Amino acid sequence: MLGLFGLIISLSALIYFAYKGVNVLLLAPLCALIAVLFQPDLMGSASQGILLTQYTQVFMTALSKYVLQYFPVFLLGAIFGKLMNDSRAAEVIGMGISKKLGSHHAILATVLACGILTYGGVSLFVVAFCVLPISVTLFEQAGIHRRYIPGSIALGSFTFTMTALPGTPAIQNAIPMPFFGTTSFAAPILGCIAGLIMFGLGMMWMKYNSKKIPAEIKLSEIKITEGLKPSFLLALTPLLIVIIGNFLFSEILIPKWDATFLEAGFNVSLSAVKGLWAIIISITAAILFILVFFRKYSKNFVQSLNEGTMGSLLPIFNTASEVGYGAVIAGLASFSILKDLILNLSPSNPLISEAVAINLLAGITGSASGGMSIGLQILGGKYLEMAQQLNISPELLHRVATLSSGGFDTLPHNGAVISLLTICGLTHRESYKDIFMVAVAIPVVATIAVITLGTMFGSF
Repeated sequence: MLGLFGLIISLSALIYFAYKGVNVLLLAPLCALIAVLFQPDLMGSASQGILLTQYTQVFMTALSKYVLQYFPVFLLGAIFGKLMNDSRAAEVIGMGISKKLGSHHAILATVLACGILTYGGVSLFVVAFCVLPISVTLFEQAGIHRRYIPGSIALGSFTFTMTALPGTPAIQNAIPMPFFGTTSFAAPILGCIAGLIMFGLGMMWMKYNSKKIPAEIKLSEIKITEGLKPSFLLALTPLLIVIIGNFLFSEILIPKWDATFLEAGFNVSLSAVKGLWAIIISITAAILFILVFFRKYSKNFVQSLNEGTMGSLLPIFNTASEVGYGAVIAGLASFSILKDLILNLSPSNPLISEAVAINLLAGITGSASGGMSIGLQILGGKYLEMAQQLNISPELLHRVATLSSGGFDTLPHNGAVISLLTICGLTHRESYKDIFMVAVAIPVVATIAVITLGTMFGSF
């Protein structure tokens, strides 16, 4: 019981201090060591150096393994987003969609602009900065209060393009691939169904709720800053390169490669890495395209590359620190009680257990990628084993894991939520209700729908 109490104290401290803004690089190892201190089997007479052992041999080993595996995706994604922003391509795409739909469809224009950009691999933070000025003007023209902008941006950025649509290069869609030997296009039809549920119900909620507090209609026009800018089609091309390239390499080209050297030299199968390789190749190709064809639209691509590189470091190390925390917790004897409880939620259907575990961990950490990484690090192998015994497709495991990471992660202490509200100049009280509905409640409904359909008909 003392060990379980320590786990509760550790998790509570992680949630509380993360909400207070303490950096997870410092917070995660400290909270992990708090849990260790409450373990009677570890803190006995032979416990000299046990805390340092847990830190250097367990926490740091798990952290470094995560960085080794996913750093290229974080690095290239951050650089790509920075280049799309600095070349004004993201601005042009947002503007083009907004003008096409008009101010009467302000919410839809915002959601689609965010969705297209994030599905093409642009960071949600870059998207928020690009789309916000356009959204403010559109919402004013339509007489919709600006407090509904965060919910619209969240719907387009945090939901269907992050976890549901097949092929999305989001890190949340990349994490399950090495665990299950899948690609980013796992369970494509089920993913599309989940995406339609999120988009459809989310739009219904936003349109219904936005009528409650109208804003004064203004006649301000959308204005784009002067200077050279790419055409809409040219601006869209890098996104198409990421999406189409990802599909071609993951589903057609890489599976045909000779993997003898990989398997003999590194004891790794091609199926375990083809998904990550496809994302790396497609984003790299898009970056090269921007560097070649967008030179006249950016003042300093070297600065963009440097800033994108540095911008990738904090996100990956934050997530990797949460993985290290999970590794320490998973190795504690008291955690085996919770582990057995989670696995026995539905012994005949690991999809339910997987969804519950990842949602809870994502909620605790306030991070979709962090919660899923911890969950799969601890339980991924067991879920795959159970799925094989029950003839459940690994692709279905992948899609349920990804969808589950995008549910409880968007609670009030989530960093992206806090950043979005700060960017928009609004408070949790004003706008979090919409964010909760479109990015927590509705994605959970979509996950339940996929589990139900997958259980009945298998992966498709």
